[in-house]
Amino acid sequence: MIKRCHWSAIVLAGFCSFSLSVHAAEPTPSQPPDRFSNPLELKTPDPLLPGGLNRPLSEAEKQTLRTALDQLDKEATAKLQSGDTIGAFNLWNRELRLRRALGLLEEVQALGRVGNIAWVQNQPIQVRFITNRLSAIQTQVQQPLNNNQVTLPERSQILPALGIAFQQVRSPGLALNVYQQMLAEARSRKDAVAEVNLLNTIGQLHLSWFDYPNAIATYTELLNLAKSRNDAANVELNLIQLAYVHEQAKQPAQAVPYQQQLIELYQRNPQQARSIAPLKIRQADNLAAANQLETAEKAYQEAFQLAQPLGQLAYASDALRKLGALYRSNNRLDAALQVYEYLANVQQQAYDSFGVMDAFDQIGQIQLQRKAFPEAANAFRQGLEVAKQVNHRVDYFTEQIQKIQASR
Repeated sequence: MIKRCHWSAIVLAGFCSFSLSVHAAEPTPSQPPDRFSNPLELKTPDPLLPGGLNRPLSEAEKQTLRTALDQLDKEATAKLQSGDTIGAFNLWNRELRLRRALGLLEEVQALGRVGNIAWVQNQPIQVRFITNRLSAIQTQVQQPLNNNQVTLPERSQILPALGIAFQQVRSPGLALNVYQQMLAEARSRKDAVAEVNLLNTIGQLHLSWFDYPNAIATYTELLNLAKSRNDAANVELNLIQLAYVHEQAKQPAQAVPYQQQLIELYQRNPQQARSIAPLKIRQADNLAAANQLETAEKAYQEAFQLAQPLGQLAYASDALRKLGALYRSNNRLDAALQVYEYLANVQQQAYDSFGVMDAFDQIGQIQLQRKAFPEAANAFRQGLEVAKQVNHRVDYFTEQIQKIQASR
């Protein structure tokens, strides 16, 4: 993905005459511009730019104009906040017409800023005019250097600004065109840093618009680059990103291999040992979602075995809880019972009263399924003892016990 001040009218004599009045200048029409009339084109003289766009400005004149335009932006914002949307965009359009005199970079940045506001305010015609102007600037920048007035340093600043501006007007395809052009140029000059940065930008753009196949392709390219350059930090980052994108794309089975590579990466570094258990749980979740139940069971068990010795009781409990739920959902009640009994002990070690209550509740429910009513009542009584200590779910456990007693 703004210093302002008020100016009074000043008229400079001669060739450099330049008006600084914001308020006394151009009257603001009460109606929105015609949908076919481009409000971004300077068709009549403006008191803030009496010489028009063809006369070059001195640095002092540019700063004077810049300050006046910042004031217009401030006034437009105030109008929008007061509910005068038409008046606000009339001021912003005037600002955008005059920003051209300050160069393409400042114009592009202003177009993106106002375009974002127009999109948020549901002004599609305004967004269209701004997008068209950005496209015209892109065409101008893409022309050979000897055929236009854009220098190489300016171009290197304008292209990234165009990419951002196209995103601000919600035109991801146009933004991608800019970034792809920049990527091709970075590769032609063998700029490895720029190549990686641009691929990351492209990947994030695909991801932000839920284009998962292209996001996966981009991050796969980044992963291969990182591996070829022995860049361990970026290997890790791209493995994380690929697993995440596959999860977002509802492809849990495809996320698992990337998580396994991450686990193997962490196993080689003792300082990352504490990262393995939560990752193993995430991997087990994906295996369960992919209906690879035996492998998921093993992964939850491994996660518990990794977490407990390191004192990661929250992760140990999470692994047991999910393992118990997996057993219970597959009607493996005896196995689920053992897991929840062990979970109750782990939660007690972690001084997690709510976790203990939940474990005893699960034990009680499983015993009810097994028709083991005395054991179920005993589990609910243990849950009730903890509930009384924290004054939470007392009525629930009491009701469970009473139901069992009434049924016997």
